[in-house]
Amino acid sequence: MMFRIGIISDTHGLLRPEAERGLTGVDHIIHAGDIGRPEIVDALRRIAPVSAIRGNVDNGEWAREYPDTKLVRLAGKSIYILHDLNTLQADPGAGIDVIVTGHSHVPKIETVGGVLYVNPGSAGRRRFKLPITLATLEVAPEGMRPKIHDLGGD
Repeated sequence: MMFRIGIISDTHGLLRPEAERGLTGVDHIIHAGDIGRPEIVDALRRIAPVSAIRGNVDNGEWAREYPDTKLVRLAGKSIYILHDLNTLQADPGAGIDVIVTGHSHVPKIETVGGVLYVNPGSAGRRRFKLPITLATLEVAPEGMRPKIHDLGGD
């Protein structure tokens, strides 16, 4: 059985219709910080259950309910979520299968030391000339399949 995880980050208060469509049908959504406003997570929860963390722009009373990091177990995989990879303090070799980050706005998928690192890029307002993206992670008996999705947009 396949389990699909939608991974989004750096919405900065903007949830694009393209992002909502790209997440339709996933079993769970991870938001890796810089949410921007609480309504973003509310809208994501209408699509699927959400695990979200606070990013460096998430301030105010509403943001206090979100931790700086979170360890979740989905489809038998241990997934560690933090906003900025440069602040990683967890030991990636300590049974963590996937590390999800945001912050850089640069989409990236790589495996280091048997740990899958996924940065979905930014799904919010365009910064510099970086693409507007999110990621999905399919977890199946034969393995994990991460993918970056370009949302287009301006």
